[in-house]
Amino acid sequence: QVQLVESGGDLVQPGGSLRLSCLASDITFATSEMHWYRQAPGKEREWIASISSVGDRPSYRDSVRGRFTISRDNAKLEGYPQMRGLWLEDTAVYYCHAPRLGVWGQGTQVTVSW
Repeated sequence: QVQLVESGGDLVQPGGSLRLSCLASDITFATSEMHWYRQAPGKEREWIASISSVGDRPSYRDSVRGRFTISRDNAKLEGYPQMRGLWLEDTAVYYCHAPRLGVWGQGTQVTVSW
């Protein structure tokens, strides 16, 4: 079964930027939409963005639209959210998900703090 591994999480100050990565273990990744979710402490996991299997039709949660940009490179088996203008409320564990394959990554921690 394909595996997804997120990376790129870090501690960043408000207003800062990060680019996360989701690396897949095999080419079946290219057959699935890619979704990103996040889960803040004490809250439910929430959907934040998605992109089609071929890298078009990006869609965003209202709270991140205009600040986050989702993309993917199927040749590298990777997907990315570029996150700008990070604020305290963006602190969470971020997960990638390939729904057609039924797999989730293990998550990467993003902490926005002074």
